[in-house]
Amino acid sequence: MPESVPRKRGPIIALLLLAPIISEVIYGATRLSTIFVLIPEILTWGCGALLIRECVRRWRKGWPSMLLMGLALAVAEEWVIQQTSIAPLVGLAKHTYGRLWGVNLVYFLWALGYESVWVVLIPVELTELLFPQQRHESWLRTRGMVIATVAFLIGAYAAWYGWTRRARVMIFHMPPYSPPPAYILGALVAIVGLLLAARFAPVPRPKAISTPSDWTVGATISLLGFPWAAFVLFGYGSFSRVPYQWALVVGAVWALSTLLLMLRWTSAHGWGVRQRYAVVFGGVVACSLGGFILFRVGGALRIDWIGKIVLDVIALLWLPFVRRRVLLTGN
Repeated sequence: MPESVPRKRGPIIALLLLAPIISEVIYGATRLSTIFVLIPEILTWGCGALLIRECVRRWRKGWPSMLLMGLALAVAEEWVIQQTSIAPLVGLAKHTYGRLWGVNLVYFLWALGYESVWVVLIPVELTELLFPQQRHESWLRTRGMVIATVAFLIGAYAAWYGWTRRARVMIFHMPPYSPPPAYILGALVAIVGLLLAARFAPVPRPKAISTPSDWTVGATISLLGFPWAAFVLFGYGSFSRVPYQWALVVGAVWALSTLLLMLRWTSAHGWGVRQRYAVVFGGVVACSLGGFILFRVGGALRIDWIGKIVLDVIALLWLPFVRRRVLLTGN
């Protein structure tokens, strides 16, 4: 076996774990009392992020292409796999809010932003910071791509069945949801369109503009990301006095403004490992704090509060060691 294969197992395993741990466990969507669902999440979120990262690196594209593919993964999750954005919401949703044409519009807007960034972009960036020498390399061969794809499909089926046919029926006492075939077809068309856009998207070129400090980047990402992590509460209708049209407009403007800011910052000649680490740290802080708001409004078991506090503290204490390693390698 070639020596390069074992060397690449580290980043592969790291990304498979970091994608669901950051987006689900640190956030608090997956709680200590339901930690068993981490297995299908590794198969879906982990393999999904791994496949996206592999395609983008093989195509020699930048993070905008990765974002577009992350949006495709979010559409697949929300319309095809768990169908959360088109089925009537359960859980924290006490009543219908922002649902039009059979789509939970506010929730779907939140999911597009959260799942593309916290499932894909931030875990991939953190993994590449941990393994800087393999940042620009492919981690999978054709066989690995096939295995990851099969694992993703198995995880997707498990997530679909576990949510739409078991959890909704047995826990929330809702009838099984079967979306209109046109919705599935529309989602598949959107996914293919996003993948093609990612494949042919131009690579941003460095510009002679000022580079923000890592402290500025970290603080800004935290301040912009925290409201988005908590924005899911609008999707659930927790603030139903606010017209959903306003929530949609404000959310869309917030997301677009953040995207434009990141496009400008990352095109600076001086954008480097310090700033990339700051994005990761700020993103983890944002989803951690947003998850606490989710716990506070929606309620949680005592064991889940304890688990979230402990796991979040561990993560936030570990990240400075990552920064030290980043500064030592300088890659």
